[in-house]
Amino acid sequence: MTDIPRWAVSRTAKLAALPLGFAGRTVLGLGKRVSGLASDVVSAEIQERTAEQLFSVLGQLKGGAMKAGQALSVFEAALPEELAAPYRQALTKLQEAAPPLPAASVHKVLAEQLGADWRDLFVEFDDHPAAAASIGQVHRASWRDGSDGGRAVAVKVQYPGAGDALLSDFNQLARLSKLFRAIQPGLDIKPLLGELRDRLAEELDYELEAESQRAFAAAYADDDEILVPAVLAAAPRVLVTEWIDGTPLSKIIADGSPEQRDHAGRLMSVLHFSAPARAGLLHSDPHPGNFRLAADGRLGVVDFGAVARLPGGHPEPIGRLVRLALDGDADAVVAGLRDEGFIKADTPIDAHAVLDFLLPMLAPLAAEEFQFTRRWLRDEATRLANPKSPAYQLSRHLNLPPAYLLIHRVTLGSIGVLSQLEAKAPYREVVERWLPGFAPAN
Repeated sequence: MTDIPRWAVSRTAKLAALPLGFAGRTVLGLGKRVSGLASDVVSAEIQERTAEQLFSVLGQLKGGAMKAGQALSVFEAALPEELAAPYRQALTKLQEAAPPLPAASVHKVLAEQLGADWRDLFVEFDDHPAAAASIGQVHRASWRDGSDGGRAVAVKVQYPGAGDALLSDFNQLARLSKLFRAIQPGLDIKPLLGELRDRLAEELDYELEAESQRAFAAAYADDDEILVPAVLAAAPRVLVTEWIDGTPLSKIIADGSPEQRDHAGRLMSVLHFSAPARAGLLHSDPHPGNFRLAADGRLGVVDFGAVARLPGGHPEPIGRLVRLALDGDADAVVAGLRDEGFIKADTPIDAHAVLDFLLPMLAPLAAEEFQFTRRWLRDEATRLANPKSPAYQLSRHLNLPPAYLLIHRVTLGSIGVLSQLEAKAPYREVVERWLPGFAPAN
């Protein structure tokens, strides 16, 4: 029988057993804060305790629950400071420091994947994980390559049962498709869920991840801005890559200098827009735990389980439609959005309302330099989420074509991280260089 840890076989029980106090305090804390009464009712101590319990529950459940927590850790920048602050530290820990798998279970996976003599491959292996995330954890080790002391490596080990747990979480989510349609009637949900399920299944295959990482490493070999560790060995549930040191992006978000923040933000945009042209791939998991600034100033990138395959580079319509929107050509924008499936053929829509919807989001590309801020993101989130706003009403009639799912995920996630960094950079210059269709015609 497969050695499935308790977190994998008792997920439903854990969800059902969430203490009423946790649920009540969360609702009370969020609701009262939104109404402006939290300071009178909910103490800081209770908020901190609730946040720590949130980390513990999501971290132990792992799988889809933890992925949701990681997404929250990026988008907390969109929430009011007094609401997000108690939860920021707990959610940030989910990026790299979830409750770990016991060493005995790690050893069993290594033996199954690398052979009974797996220890002979390493000079040293640290049983304490350097990072633990939603479907696997990373251990630091020394790879036996003939050099004195070996080669510093990261060994990524998938949790037993993680695949079944993650797909089970997805199936639960898929059952809410009718609710999604009620909230977003313009969304064609069935093909979107199919695409999402296929991409999640790919994240479970570490040999496929190794192929993607090798492609990125080759594309950015000797690059002076992006650093991708080489792959040394791969099995379906174990991946061994070079170890890269650097300052985690979460630390730069917390207390980095303005220069570090701006530099990291610019390099993230370079990675986002250059990778499809250089590697035919898009890194699709842009949370801070996957990035660090190396001592030489390069952006170190890890975790290539989630990638969008774009062999032709970024779709040209994206750049062209963004340029048309910035130029104010509302009718051409709507025609292009219909062609790509963002607006269904039978959906009547006001072209100028579409332009009003898009232009505030395109502000980072309208000027030579732009500074993302938490305040800017909060204002945009309010504009788009307020049921009384024209933007909210229009968004209910828009669709997301499956081919654009991961591109959309990366764009939103990157905006969240850039807003956490409050990074100022010449984003338009980066986009003009790398995004097909965006540069003005000569």
